Amino acid sequence: MFTTLPTLLTWARIASIPLIAGVFHLPADEPTRNLIATCLFVVFALTDWLDGWLARKLNQTSAFGAFLDPVADKFLVCASLLILVWLHRVDTLVALVIIGREIAISALREWMAQIGASRSVAVHMLGKVKTVTQMVAIPFLLYDGRLLRFVDTRLWGTVLIYIAAVLTIWSMVYYLRKALPEIRAKVR
Repeated sequence: MFTTLPTLLTWARIASIPLIAGVFHLPADEPTRNLIATCLFVVFALTDWLDGWLARKLNQTSAFGAFLDPVADKFLVCASLLILVWLHRVDTLVALVIIGREIAISALREWMAQIGASRSVAVHMLGKVKTVTQMVAIPFLLYDGRLLRFVDTRLWGTVLIYIAAVLTIWSMVYYLRKALPEIRAKVR
């Protein structure tokens, strides 16, 4: 369970965080550091799809893998946002909104699982769209240059990260509204 290929890929996402952060301390020019960090992020972000596909294909799904996978995603996104704040490429408030939502919804899901109501906060399409938007915005912001000479990745990354922040709030409200009846029933 801890050493299956899908689980190792999930662990690799977590292990990639210091690698991505460390790139910005290399004795290289900024465009080179940006390109390396972007490539690392994209490769490790793609392991999210790959580990799930392999787990199903190899019949190696597990409760531990189902737990670790979203944790690894959240670590990768939150660490990348902190790096981008440090590089002055993402507004601190945007990062706080996204990171705060991840913590709040994770806590809500944990609590709902404890009271036997995890179905009310199951992953929804809105959360998936938010995640995809973040996963496109972050490499654009890490790259921070012109792609194919005409795509300003800083501009597009900034637009997408603000869209992700709006989707973050929207999805948090959605999950809280779905959980509210269960919360009211348990609090009484």
